Amino acid sequence: MKRFIEGESRTQTTLLPECLDDYISEANPVRVVDVFVDELNLAQLGFDGVAPAITGRPAYHPSVMLKIYIYGYLNRIQSSRRLEREAQRNVELMWLSGKLTPDFKTIANFRKDNGKAIIKVCRQFVLLCQQLGLFTEAIIAVDGSKFKAVNNRDRNFTSAKLQRRREEIESSIQRYLNALDTADRQEPATAAVNSERLQNKIAALKTKMAELQTIEVALNQTPDKQISQTDPDARSMKSRGNGIVGYNVQTAVDTKNHLIVAHDVNNEGSDRSQLSKMAQQAKTAMAVETLTAIADRGYFKSEEIQACDEAQISAIVPKCKTSGANAEGRFDKSDFIYDAQINEYQCPANQRLIWRFTTVEKGLTLHRYWSSNCQGCHLKAQCTPSNNRRVTRWEHEDILDEMQTRLDQMPDAMRIRKSTVEHPFGTLKEWMGATHFLTKGLEHVRTEMSLHILAYNMKRVMKIVGIENLMVAMRA
Repeated sequence: MKRFIEGESRTQTTLLPECLDDYISEANPVRVVDVFVDELNLAQLGFDGVAPAITGRPAYHPSVMLKIYIYGYLNRIQSSRRLEREAQRNVELMWLSGKLTPDFKTIANFRKDNGKAIIKVCRQFVLLCQQLGLFTEAIIAVDGSKFKAVNNRDRNFTSAKLQRRREEIESSIQRYLNALDTADRQEPATAAVNSERLQNKIAALKTKMAELQTIEVALNQTPDKQISQTDPDARSMKSRGNGIVGYNVQTAVDTKNHLIVAHDVNNEGSDRSQLSKMAQQAKTAMAVETLTAIADRGYFKSEEIQACDEAQISAIVPKCKTSGANAEGRFDKSDFIYDAQINEYQCPANQRLIWRFTTVEKGLTLHRYWSSNCQGCHLKAQCTPSNNRRVTRWEHEDILDEMQTRLDQMPDAMRIRKSTVEHPFGTLKEWMGATHFLTKGLEHVRTEMSLHILAYNMKRVMKIVGIENLMVAMRA
């Protein structure tokens, strides 16, 4: 070992033990976790066990357990069993917990029993970001992504899946019956062995068929006609063309510092009804009077955009193309100009489409317009294959027109949205690993997601303002 840097002997003893604090530099992120938790009012946030019980075995203080969890999620250690091992060998975690080594069951129970309080801790850090002035630009991007639950696709059932699996089992049974007929024509010794093996397989398939019938009875009693056996709250959803059994995670990210200002977890497969809720949560968290919310066309819903407008939130969402007229070379609705003063539309042939009647469809009040001159129009072939070209207008269509104007004036809005909100999802999924969530049930999944987002925001802020400055702000 000559001419190399040599370490100390493992058997060397020292007169005085080294101070544990010497192993933790002043710029170590673990110090941020320590200060942040110490400055929280855990009783006000709703943590159990802040006041110790008079009798019984002494418990760990909630601040110690919260520090362990935040440190774990900062370092991609989400498992309670792994956190138990790290507490026994990780110097940083020893420093943070005061060399306490709770067992994995105690660690897991803390997350299970304090879910709502942990979610409030995540919001408390967003409030700290707001006090640091990190939300100076009142613009957010909203998006959702599907995260896998602790539920295999084979243990999730819908009516279509049940029918498909029933057909597969029936096909397998018929195949084995044919093989059984073939086995009967073989030598007696060979036929006996093959017959027994095939009969066992047929019996197992019939048992499986009976299980599917039991599942079908339970399936018909559920509101959404779907059952997940491992995680009852998980649902089958479409994700980039593939099916995934999991949850829909919604985030609102500010466009300046890319901090997640609001988030939510649900088991709805669509983002259509999420815009106003997420935008209002973000507005409250950022403490601003007005807010601009950008989202993709998957969020386009008239009622949601109206709710945003009423809450002084300027939504920017591309309209969904529900008509195939443009793709077929005909005039689109955007080619018809609305005149609000006389409540009429002007078509590309300079004809007037007048109001005919008002109807209510799916809770929306709609006005219908058409012209009586379509039959003799020279542009009819480019307009409609029907007798008349009819235009429908929602009673609050002016809100959608204003939104389209904002989108036209901000042509890079979708690029900003993509570069803002999609990167955090990619980062979080990489941290979470292939399995994504480790807990079961919507309530516990929300707790787990809050810890991930708290860790993400904490890392971002440490990069933006610096570790020392952040600790000073926490103590202020």
